[in-house]
Amino acid sequence: MEGVNCTEPRDPKICLERQILSFEILSFKLCEESQSEPDLEKGLEMRKWVLSGILASEETYLSHLEALLLPMKPLKAAATTSQPVLTSQQIETIFFKVPELYEIHKEFYDGLFPRVQQWSHQQRVGDLFQKLASQLGVYRAFVDNYEVAMETAEKCCQANAQFAEISEGLCLGTSFLCFHCFFFFFTALLYKPVDRVTRSTLVLHDLLKHTPVSHPDHPLLQDALRISQNFLSSINEEITPRRQSMTVKKGEHRQLLKDSFMVELVEGARKLRHVFLFTDLFLCAKLKKQIGGKSQQYDCKWYIPLTDLSFQMVDESEAVPNIPLVPDEELDAMKIKISQIKNDIQREKRANKGSKVIERLKKKLSEQESLLLLMSPNMAFRVHNRNGKSYTFLISSDYERAEWRENIREQQKKCDFSLTSVELQMLTNSCVKLQTVHNIPLTINKEDDESPGLYGFLNVIVHSATGFKQSSNLYCTLEVDSFGYFVNKAKTRVYRDTTEPNWNEEFEIELEGSQTLRILCYEKCYNKMKLTKEDGESTDRIMGKGQIQLDPQALQDKDWQRTVISMNGVEVKLSVKFTSREFSLKRMPSRKQTGVFGVKIAIVTKRERSKVPYIVRQCVEEIERRGMEEVGIYRVSGVATDIQALKAAFDVNNKDVSVMMSEMDVNAIAGTLKLYFRELPEPLFTDELYPNFAEGIALSDPVAKESCMLNLLLSLPEPNLVTFLFLLDHLKRVAERESINKMSLHNLATVFGPTLLRPSEKDSKIPANPTQPITMTDSWSLEVMSQVQVLLYFLQLETIPTPDSKRQSILFSTEV
Repeated sequence: MEGVNCTEPRDPKICLERQILSFEILSFKLCEESQSEPDLEKGLEMRKWVLSGILASEETYLSHLEALLLPMKPLKAAATTSQPVLTSQQIETIFFKVPELYEIHKEFYDGLFPRVQQWSHQQRVGDLFQKLASQLGVYRAFVDNYEVAMETAEKCCQANAQFAEISEGLCLGTSFLCFHCFFFFFTALLYKPVDRVTRSTLVLHDLLKHTPVSHPDHPLLQDALRISQNFLSSINEEITPRRQSMTVKKGEHRQLLKDSFMVELVEGARKLRHVFLFTDLFLCAKLKKQIGGKSQQYDCKWYIPLTDLSFQMVDESEAVPNIPLVPDEELDAMKIKISQIKNDIQREKRANKGSKVIERLKKKLSEQESLLLLMSPNMAFRVHNRNGKSYTFLISSDYERAEWRENIREQQKKCDFSLTSVELQMLTNSCVKLQTVHNIPLTINKEDDESPGLYGFLNVIVHSATGFKQSSNLYCTLEVDSFGYFVNKAKTRVYRDTTEPNWNEEFEIELEGSQTLRILCYEKCYNKMKLTKEDGESTDRIMGKGQIQLDPQALQDKDWQRTVISMNGVEVKLSVKFTSREFSLKRMPSRKQTGVFGVKIAIVTKRERSKVPYIVRQCVEEIERRGMEEVGIYRVSGVATDIQALKAAFDVNNKDVSVMMSEMDVNAIAGTLKLYFRELPEPLFTDELYPNFAEGIALSDPVAKESCMLNLLLSLPEPNLVTFLFLLDHLKRVAERESINKMSLHNLATVFGPTLLRPSEKDSKIPANPTQPITMTDSWSLEVMSQVQVLLYFLQLETIPTPDSKRQSILFSTEV
């Protein structure tokens, strides 16, 4: 066959890359040339010659499509017989959308031909090109299927000689071709539509160049060119520097600025969405389920041009009534399941069980992690369309909310907008290639060698900040990630009327698989009338935000590490130190038995001639006096230096300790009480009875469980029992103010469970291998959950069989 060389077929992606590069160079030249108005008469004459060339090119292209379609009829006819050459599915795959492409271009050619034949300078053709551009979605489908079509055609040629024979019409009358030549020629024809869209865009550029601005065709051709350029960028998936860019119109590009997974609230239900922020629009898409190993696809749920977007004018600082809140106990139940499944996966891997079992477990893990991610966030982030429609997302952190707002507001200053329905479809299809966040943030999506995050305690000292332009009332909050979402863990005091706050406050933050520490700096707004109407919030204003990665290797060193976080011109100085679970949860007996910390509770009560230690009574009294409505009481960390000062005062029996407490932040007092129980040399529930409590809480029969748990509780030594009942009574009163302090019984059980039940070192199940990474095993996670459940059980019991009439004398008796 003439003109056919037995060489490898062209790589369509490399060809497309070269063509797009040529197109960009030519576009640049054409843009420069079009800056000066061409001679009107000459331009109109050139229009005819350009259109004549387009007609000739269309005629050739149609002949190629006809040649490609030639074997379809006999193949389809054979598919219905008992001996088909190809199956109907194979035919559909190989010739996917080719008939539609032929019809589109035949209609275009039939419309253009008579207009060129009856030419005049006022002849209009822009409507034909605009219609052709509006049908480029068919090319999108063809390009997406191209590789599958090529693979199928190659397999069919190799497996079925009849396919080549029946397709000899492709080869312009040749009677026989070797397989290699035939496949090369077939490949060349099948590539034509990919090649065509690039060439069509170039000739359209030529036509527009020679069309005067005053001609009625000019705006139509401009629109057709913009759509074609958008499409061309959307199918360019191999060129990394251009990956996040789509041409909007000459000289401008639609770029992807930010994307992430978010939970959208739709008619009271939570829906996982992938949200994309482009330079001119905000797009909310749903990731379609993958079936049969097909590549990912998106459905556009809605979009808002940035020129029409504003933020909802409602108070977002409080929980929105219609947000379906998930009880903390349900979230913890999900965490327990996740830990159990992870344990099962590791056990199966060690036992070298079949991959099917592990894959089934991984599927369960993915389902549970997805559910937790969907149900966890409760902070509203609203966007409002100028046409009156509002949309609500739920996120877990003020950090993300501020970040999205900043990006959108910055872009709104310089954005323009134009988008047709066809372009929207193409843009949504291109999201698969443009996305920067590729997977839902689940641990199942991590590689095996990726860090599982840190488990233990992170001590953070917030030293100072500089860079504020005017005096303000300033404070900082600290957040860490946990189970895929962020949690607020600590807050500094407000430093008033300053541009250089010096907090020098230390916090101890518990980590659960954490990889990132975030810090947000706020201006405290005491006068709510000063708040901007644009925000419509009663929350304090974010002045800056930043984050650092928690590197396990760097944090192996137990010394303090200083760092500076830069945020919008503001710099905050921090020091961090990490202590793994293995070391942070050890109960260390005090060497000084004269103090109260690290000393057995029986010794302390005997010395004080009291049934409940003085430190417990004092802390509870102060918290009940002014901390019952403190948001996050017992959960939010107190300043570590204040806690250490109180600890020292109680240890030496300082008579002025009550005065000290009255002047301290109430979170420091709560932290001191937690520290006391955490440093007891033996847990309040004792090492001896701890395993029994863990077994009792696992009983399924409620009657048996209640009998077992109450008997165990009443078996505790008297100082332990009475102190626990005193604390239990206090925690229930705290939970009564849950609507204000946001501390439910479950939240309190989560805080105090491990503190009251965690066994001392000799009975701990924590791995002692020093070569292990500084992470918490999933089995330890399950143990912590069990401790939480034990305390929660007693918190939820309406009555504990201790005579109420004797309560005061039992709790406050000074007799031994």
